[in-house]
Amino acid sequence: MNMPTSSPGQPVIAINGLSRRFKSKLALDAVSLNVQSGQVFGLVGANGAGKTTLIKHVLGLLKAESGCVRVFGRDPVADPVAVLSRVGFLSEDRDLPSWMRVDELIRYTRAFHAGWDAAYAERLREQFQLDPGERIKHLSRGEMAKAGLLLALAHRPELLVLDEPSSGLDPLVRREMLEAIVRTVAGEGRTVFFSSHLLDEIERVSDRVAMMACGRIVLQGRLDEILEAHFRLTLRFPTPPAAPPKLPGALHTTGGGLEWTALCNGERGELKAAAASLGARIVDETPASLDEIFLARVGGQRLTSDNLLPAAR
Repeated sequence: MNMPTSSPGQPVIAINGLSRRFKSKLALDAVSLNVQSGQVFGLVGANGAGKTTLIKHVLGLLKAESGCVRVFGRDPVADPVAVLSRVGFLSEDRDLPSWMRVDELIRYTRAFHAGWDAAYAERLREQFQLDPGERIKHLSRGEMAKAGLLLALAHRPELLVLDEPSSGLDPLVRREMLEAIVRTVAGEGRTVFFSSHLLDEIERVSDRVAMMACGRIVLQGRLDEILEAHFRLTLRFPTPPAAPPKLPGALHTTGGGLEWTALCNGERGELKAAAASLGARIVDETPASLDEIFLARVGGQRLTSDNLLPAAR
């Protein structure tokens, strides 16, 4: 088996101060993040947040205007062969040659990868129930996505990069693809870097998360630590306050009359003392979901199927 060969302690992806402008639009604004070997790193943001532009820099398709991008310690623009030979990639476009049959496409792609695992490719084809004699142009949207994932996985890449891999797919196909990714890549100690506007995908499989808005990283960290650090406090007042209550560490406050709820990121003891100083009693404390945290951090962007979907609960 072709196992990862990254240097110990070296990030698989290292991005430092990356900025990119397209005419008057600042697409990336001083983005910095590291993806360590063996991590499933989820990049979440609404459409237009800068996720695809960031991924194009990781793949060497765009050159950094300022800042630095390294993949396996190398510049993906200056040394694309050394980088891309170790990377599997799937985008939401899934631009596959429509005139080929599935088996022809597999053989064609195999020629470009010295580490191609033919037996593994066949297992994936059977698992995804892809007819080897079917023309690509006759595949459903879900089958096209599975075919693209097969091609990205079959040479057993050290790094799998996915840009909105399940966009437009039904929930069953989405789940099947995510399970395949986690089982066959992350389960072998390899690394996954993927973007999505679907928070349930990010929450289900990620070890580490970065939230993007308007080309900036607004929050990043281990998923479990982010969820632990954010919570909702419901306050009850003896009389309605004249203005929404302000608590230290409160990111967003809703309510009215006697009862208000604040989504908080702070030290619980300090928050409770602050609530008491306002004359309020804490009547409930509950965990915050990832979609609530995202909305509080980016300023309440609207949740739609074309923008950002909340996590399934």
